Formats: sequence, C-alpha cells, structure tokens
Amino acid sequence: MPFIIAIDGPAASGKGTIARALSSHFGFHHLDTGLLYRATGAKGGDPVLAAQGLCADDLASPDLRSAEAGQAASRIAAIPQVRAALVEFQHRFAAQEPGAVLDGRDIGTVICPHAQVKLYVVASDRVRAERRAAELGADPAEMLAQLQERDRRDSERATAPLRPADDAVVLDTSTLSVQQAIEQAIQAVAKAR
Repeated sequence: MPFIIAIDGPAASGKGTIARALSSHFGFHHLDTGLLYRATGAKGGDPVLAAQGLCADDLASPDLRSAEAGQAASRIAAIPQVRAALVEFQHRFAAQEPGAVLDGRDIGTVICPHAQVKLYVVASDRVRAERRAAELGADPAEMLAQLQERDRRDSERATAPLRPADDAVVLDTSTLSVQQAIEQAIQAVAKAR
C-alpha cells in the first residue's frame, strides 16, 4: 500500500514548498492539486467539460501560477461537478508506489482521508500576502485583500470547504524559515512511518 501524505492549507502558507521537499526527501510522487483547478479554470468555457477533458499537458502551462488563475481556480472549485470530475485523477495519483504527496485544500478531509500523514499548513494573513506579493511582483495590500476573499470563499463553500482534518498536524510557518518548516514536516512524517 502506498504511503500518502496529505497537505492542506490556505494560499501562500508554504504547503507547496513543503510538499515538494517531502516528495524529494522520501522519493514520493508529488501533485499540486491546485494546478488541476487552475488548469481547468484557465481552459475557459464550460468548467465541467474542461475538468473532464483535463490531461497532464494542461498542468505544464507557466501562467497557471498567476493571481488570475488562482482566483479562477477558487471559483470553479466550488462547482460540485468540477470537483467530482477531478477526484478520480487525484485518487489514481495517490495510489502510486512507493507513495505520494498531494497538496491542496481538501486532501486530508475529502480526497485522501485515509492518508498516513495529514499536515495543515498555515501562516498569518500578513505573512502570506507578503510572500505572494513578492512571488508575483504585486502590491502586498492588494494581495492581502485577494487572499482574504479567496480564504472566505474556500472556507465557506458547501462542497469540501477548506479546513483541517481532525487528525491533521497543524504547522504554522509564519515565523519559520523555509528550512525550519521543511524539517518540522519531515519529522512529522518520520514519526508516522
């Protein structure tokens, strides 16, 4: 049975960086599930048909990391039919040997509730806005407003809202260096293994 690490949390909390590091450290496959929603939103047209027709090549587009793609992803992620179309893709990915690291918003609560390790990565709103603004070359105040709106939408949606799994380890990266956050995550996984 593959070892599954589920990492959830709001945008710019550090979950993607931690997921990539864990994948590399343990030799597991990695999927940024947000790219599925970003790619679906970026395709335009009927989001359900876009989700059903999504392929691996769609995840390679460099503009999927833009703020616009993130907002589109958050909007279409609230559509139950879109979510259903992408769940099977995620389940197949998680079943790969020797293991998989999936990061997103509902991995530990919906996609892989049986994951051996569940991390919920958070950081203060201010820190997240500064990180994302630096990444995108954007205004931190504008980024703060966008992140808070996205957090509200993701947390209040009826289908698979953003929240920690009951058995998730909460990792607050607000005052941690990247290396410190990665080390704490590695320790949590090593303890479970």
